Amino acid sequence: MKRPEILAPAGDFTCLQAAIDAGADAVYFGLGTFNMRARSGVNFKAEDLPEIARRCGKVKRYLALNAIMFEGEVEDVERTIVAAKPYVDAFIVSDWGVISLCRRHGATFHVSTQMSTSNSLAVRFLADQGATRVVLARECTLAEVKRIHDELGDSPEIECFVHGAQCVAESGRCFMSQDVFGKSACRGECVQPCRRRFKVQAVDLYVDKDGNPVHEAKTAFEVEPHTVLSAKDLCSIGFVDKLMAAGIASFKIEGRARNANYVKTCVEAYREAVDAVIAGTYGPDLVARLRAKLETVFHREFADGMYFGRPGADQFADSEDSLATTVKRHVGIVVDYFLKAGIAQVKIQDHEIRPGDEIQVHGPTTGVLELTLGELRRDDETPVVGEKGTWVTFKCPRCRVGDKVFFVEHRPTSL
Repeated sequence: MKRPEILAPAGDFTCLQAAIDAGADAVYFGLGTFNMRARSGVNFKAEDLPEIARRCGKVKRYLALNAIMFEGEVEDVERTIVAAKPYVDAFIVSDWGVISLCRRHGATFHVSTQMSTSNSLAVRFLADQGATRVVLARECTLAEVKRIHDELGDSPEIECFVHGAQCVAESGRCFMSQDVFGKSACRGECVQPCRRRFKVQAVDLYVDKDGNPVHEAKTAFEVEPHTVLSAKDLCSIGFVDKLMAAGIASFKIEGRARNANYVKTCVEAYREAVDAVIAGTYGPDLVARLRAKLETVFHREFADGMYFGRPGADQFADSEDSLATTVKRHVGIVVDYFLKAGIAQVKIQDHEIRPGDEIQVHGPTTGVLELTLGELRRDDETPVVGEKGTWVTFKCPRCRVGDKVFFVEHRPTSL
């Protein structure tokens, strides 16, 4: 069985490094405009491209340019393609104008799920236009994915989402955020009104004998559950073997707006699952362990997406909160690192720490380090507690000044 690519999201250098260290075959990212995560904080800058390419090495790099392009923006998009082409392996696109620009400059491109490609005729047509890969519509069932692959083979390649948040709208083309807040989802600005609470207001209008309004009564009813439009998160860890058998070339993990620990955990889980299928060791025990691992990071209720049928009301979550079994509490920052001794000095700003605590260290170069604390030291003392407002040192693998330190709190959750 062919080994699929594990494709990871990268919203910043910490996430990028976490993806690389966890074993991702490829990463996808944005440059702040013309992509589906255009808001600040989850994008790189054009000047970061050489460093991204250097760090990735053989890990492939895909630049998202999958927002719609308006008249007057052609030159900006073209400049982005020309500037980025030497540093990326492909562009992820959904606008025909952007496709024409990629063709003009000989740039490799993949067609985004935003184009809602859901049949072999459409895939073949896109391949004829030069697409080397098509990200199928999220509405496709697994049987439909397999039929498309069986019809066309690996030309072009088929990519599908395997994990992460799902949009209530068809392939993410939603106008609710634009209508309510003036922030277009199709331009990467979605503020996710679908995840919010809803109220229904009933209005009773009283009129006199001539039909003139004399009184208006309003009653508000809160909708239960609150998550009537909030889709469950996709989790495919229980049927990775079936995804591979369907001929999917790339397993895409959603989450450019999520943190580095989420990226690391998801990549590790799907990397291990794919390797197990190849080795013939994939089974219920492994699935249960990997699912529990995925439950430790941010997620809503898990579901199979639409791989086994296009669902109705059961696609919506019962809770509006994350069901992660672990929560990170900010401890402080690394203020020094003694390389020969392998010791970090940390200024404790928020959450206190103790020997035996599980912590994580996050940094743009470090990625994500996970460790259990041993002895804490402060000068000649060995404090039992590292308290807020103090500093401590402890044994730690290589990290850097400015890295953030988090306490990992375990909590029960029911799914």
